[in-house]
Amino acid sequence: MKYASEFRDPKAAKAVLAAIARAADEIGATGEKPLHIMEICGGHTHAIFRYGLDKLVHEGVEFIHGPGCPVCVLPMSRVDECVALAERPEVIFTTFGDAMRVPGTRKSLLQAKAEGADIRMVYSPLDALELARRNPAREVVFFGLGFETTTPSTALSIQQAAREGLGNFSVFCNHITVPEPIKALLDDPDMRLDGFIGPGHVSMVIGTHPYDFIARDYHKPIAVAGFEPLDLLQSVLMVLRQIAEGRAEVENQYARVVPEHGNPVSLAAIADVYERRPSFEWRGLGEIDASGLRIRAKYAAYDAEEKFGIGYAAGPRHVEEPEGCACGAVMTGKIKPTQCPQFGSGCTPETPLGALMVSSEGACAAYWQYGGARTAAE
Repeated sequence: MKYASEFRDPKAAKAVLAAIARAADEIGATGEKPLHIMEICGGHTHAIFRYGLDKLVHEGVEFIHGPGCPVCVLPMSRVDECVALAERPEVIFTTFGDAMRVPGTRKSLLQAKAEGADIRMVYSPLDALELARRNPAREVVFFGLGFETTTPSTALSIQQAAREGLGNFSVFCNHITVPEPIKALLDDPDMRLDGFIGPGHVSMVIGTHPYDFIARDYHKPIAVAGFEPLDLLQSVLMVLRQIAEGRAEVENQYARVVPEHGNPVSLAAIADVYERRPSFEWRGLGEIDASGLRIRAKYAAYDAEEKFGIGYAAGPRHVEEPEGCACGAVMTGKIKPTQCPQFGSGCTPETPLGALMVSSEGACAAYWQYGGARTAAE
């Protein structure tokens, strides 16, 4: 396949859907006893609903939405720390746009900006570096947020700042990793998962072997997938065929982009700049061992946690979810967004209670935009 239109070819999609139906029937999956396939990536969740794949696949296949939105899994306490840091008069706080509207306990970054904090949306940490060069009298802080997809660009920016000696640049590091929360979900006795659709962009950086434990230790199939309709349908078919044949392997549907062993340049930058945290708090999952990254001591001058005494440098601080908010249960696939009592009433894109409604990869945002349902009652 060479062009984007080929990945959306209706005739090809019908053929794959028919193959999915045959495989589901062979397994004996029904609407009453469906196979639960978790798409780990929030980008996949949105693609599934954008193209109506949840309605097109066999009734014996049910998509379960996983914790693959890095903005969504960020605990409210970290948002509070971002706001407090941004409100310091000497700070220019920079962030990706996805994080601007995520509510903390007091306010969001967007609200803090409206009240006078110097908060600027950037498209890359390199934009933050340029701001540091142009504003030597100010402290420029970049909100380092995301899975392995965005981790290398932050690492390379820290390396560049160190080469230039930009002492007024630092990163508030909240980078997290994908395999560890998947293990936490698989260890949860209340979770029933039959297979996984693996994240495409993350895998472009780390390769496919970090998922080996899913097949080896938990005997669950996984297919790393791209983001077009046929990518996702083919990955579902690959998972179903593994189940039908009694196999559990890591397969790579997105081989045109994802190398088996990842991107060596990105992995080298990550290894140089970061080390594993002992644990990191995830919204809905709590503290997960070795699931977050922190900046190594040799780059401590560029670590906002150390420079300003925030985050884990000041000690962990847990904040409870707003009353009635079910973000944690939605984010871990235990309930659908429309099963949250606040969906569409107390929580909307204009008045969000949680990040899942405002992030571009949030499951609630996908249901709101594409799902058709507007309230839990409906």
